Amino acid sequence: MNKSLRSIRYFLFSQYLSDGLRTTLAILLPALIVGQLHTLDTGLMLSLGALCVSITDMPGPWQHKRNGMLAGVVFVGLVALITGFARLNTYTLGLEILLGSFFFSMFVVYGNRAAAVGSAALLALILMMDRPLPPMDVLGHSALILAGGLWYMAIGLLFFRIRPYRLAQQALGECVHEIARFLAVKARFYDSRTNLKADYQQLVTQQVVVSEKQEVVREILFKSRQIVEEPTTIGRMLVLIFVDTVDLYEQISAMYYDYASLRKRFGHTGVLDQMAELINHLVVELDELGLAIQANRSLAPATDADHRLDQLKTRIDQVGETGTGESNLVLKKILVNLRNLYRRIGDMRQLLAGGATHPPDRWISADYIRFVSAQRIDIQELLTNLSFDSSVFRYSLRMALACLTGFVVIRLLAYGQHSYWVLLTITAILKPAFSLTRQRNYERIVGTLAGGVIGAAILLLVQNQTVKFIFLLLFMLGLYSFQRKNYIVMVVCVTPFVLILFNFMGLGFLDIAEERVLDTLIGCGIAFSAGYLIFPNWESDQLTGHMAAVLKANLHYLSQLAQTLAGKAVPVADYKLARKEVYVRSANLSAAFQRMLSEPRSKQRHQSELLEFVVLNHIVSSNIATIASERIHQPHTAHSADVLKPVKKAIALLHGALMRLAPDTDLPLPDTAAEPERLPVATRPEDDHLLTEQLTYIQNLSADIRRVTETIAGETS
Repeated sequence: MNKSLRSIRYFLFSQYLSDGLRTTLAILLPALIVGQLHTLDTGLMLSLGALCVSITDMPGPWQHKRNGMLAGVVFVGLVALITGFARLNTYTLGLEILLGSFFFSMFVVYGNRAAAVGSAALLALILMMDRPLPPMDVLGHSALILAGGLWYMAIGLLFFRIRPYRLAQQALGECVHEIARFLAVKARFYDSRTNLKADYQQLVTQQVVVSEKQEVVREILFKSRQIVEEPTTIGRMLVLIFVDTVDLYEQISAMYYDYASLRKRFGHTGVLDQMAELINHLVVELDELGLAIQANRSLAPATDADHRLDQLKTRIDQVGETGTGESNLVLKKILVNLRNLYRRIGDMRQLLAGGATHPPDRWISADYIRFVSAQRIDIQELLTNLSFDSSVFRYSLRMALACLTGFVVIRLLAYGQHSYWVLLTITAILKPAFSLTRQRNYERIVGTLAGGVIGAAILLLVQNQTVKFIFLLLFMLGLYSFQRKNYIVMVVCVTPFVLILFNFMGLGFLDIAEERVLDTLIGCGIAFSAGYLIFPNWESDQLTGHMAAVLKANLHYLSQLAQTLAGKAVPVADYKLARKEVYVRSANLSAAFQRMLSEPRSKQRHQSELLEFVVLNHIVSSNIATIASERIHQPHTAHSADVLKPVKKAIALLHGALMRLAPDTDLPLPDTAAEPERLPVATRPEDDHLLTEQLTYIQNLSADIRRVTETIAGETS
């Protein structure tokens, strides 16, 4: 199966499409059924409530989905009621927009699900602000919106109950797919035609995506009581595959070598090209595995990997026999790593087929809860963020002032019948980071213009009402399928959907198209100006905190390794928690760095040094993983002081870099001394020599990190 076909099948079996189908049906059915039995306006009010609450329907465990949608129903109903009366006076409506947009934007403090609840409430406010309702009808219309929200909540939870493992399968399959893409980037390092700097940039970018996908799977698996407290065969299989997936990702990340040296030494032999081809074959195997998990189907038999590996071994042996004096030891190590990757993927295939047996200790224990972050709804956290030191507070003020400006503009211009589209555009585009606002701005304008052309072409060329309705359904499905996957595709679908919908209501589509484009341009202009001028949040000002967090995580990760080498028993759960923290913090830093590159050039500082810092920390964590993964499950042996000396120096260097970035950090230098009781000592000189070389390399990398940190922190000060 080629790559394009696999991508299409991934989407067809993804949670994006299944969520899009469910959302489309849940929103469309009230308007169609109730519109036929009663009045169209009643059906539209029910659909409006369902539309608002659908925003809160995010992936996660059942109880979190239930709580999020219930909060959405409550806030949407209250906002609809308040707006129904506030809209009777321009000043009270303006005050509600100012206070409401600030209050609901502050929900970002509590995470993505709470932020979605705030967005749903804001959407209800905007969609209700121009409805011509007499005061006596406000209560009834608000009740209909509330009922529509409850209807959507019931549909969403019912689908989840009917197929409780489907979301976990889709999320896990998507996670495996992104790890396969991460491995595909790794293959590029063995291709001498690629640019290593560009390869590293792609690697850290993909690392962000993998981290996000892993966090989603953790949330779904480890916070679902049905999976962790009442494990069934399928639940056990999903958890074990995910555990193996995380270990596989660590193994891929740990495959670090001096690629510039490899290319120089062995590029002419052709062996690196053969390695790249073999890794790309692994990518296909892993991608097929993810697709099988996501589609909930059996997996085709694996292709013969032994023949490919034997061919590579023969080529490596030939390189060692050339008599040039060039050692092929590093090539043999790569071959061993590739064999291990094939073996681990084979184990995951057996798990999926149900033919693998695992000892009882493979099942998760109570430690699982330590791997997921808990988000408490505490009013004190909201109050703590009510200061200009908080980026969320500045974002909320920015949103409030931008929405108020938009409201004033549409009242002064007083054109068209759908001027609320200006506020819809502002709330959709304005994000906490300027780079995201800038990106959304561009995508909104391009998507609206492209969608307008598509919609106008359909309405001009298609006269059959049934065909128009089919197009309406398709664009609606595209809208809700891509709303979390690809914003520009979603916007392209929105505009023709709106044009066809208003055409069915008897309105001229050319006037509607012109009004929508104008509203979009006004909203985009206000949002972009607000992001740049009103309490802007530049990533360059936030990067020091992300850098300190990465250093702290790598310092803890390295100290776990040092304790193991000193003979101390480190629980596997503690090691994996330290590993997870490194991946999460590194992904956060990489994402912030990528966002900084999208900001105005005058706001960017130390681009090359920051990229070097990101890459160096990635290499450090990869080398720590290489050593730790080999020793964490072995009997505890104490190594000599000479072996431990480089790791102690590396810890001191990283600690010094952390103190340079964050002098107020209360983090003492980790203790790496051996335990007082007598411990067996590693006695194989060749093992100690190889380990010393690896640890010395980590020490040298740590010195480079300290140097880069000094450069960045010096100018920041």
